[in-house]
Amino acid sequence: MRFLLNIIWLVLAGFWLALGYAVAGIICCILIITIPFGIASFRIALFALWPFGQTVVKRPDAGAGSCLGNAIWLVFAGIWLAIGHIVTGVALCITIIGIPFGIANFKLVPISLTPLGREIVPTDDPRTFGVA
Repeated sequence: MRFLLNIIWLVLAGFWLALGYAVAGIICCILIITIPFGIASFRIALFALWPFGQTVVKRPDAGAGSCLGNAIWLVFAGIWLAIGHIVTGVALCITIIGIPFGIANFKLVPISLTPLGREIVPTDDPRTFGVA
């Protein structure tokens, strides 16, 4: 079922979302000081491309740099990306067929708000359940 949902997601929304995040990542990598944000954008692009069967967990080794970077990201990009994912998710959830895709958009909200210090793992990974 995950495979089918991922294929439909890829065709309807995933490709365009991933492309947008990838372009943002390229722009961030061109500007040398924003390379960590570019890497985070590429990570989000992969998650936006294939979200079913994956989840986001906090990295235990994330420190003060991630916190500071997330604060900067939140002000300049995170809040707007999260609002976009929430609005799109609500619109998709209005239709019965769109509910899984709305939930996939809601899964993108936490990582679009604070991408640094987070990791994308398969849902059957032990880190998903809080086990190191």
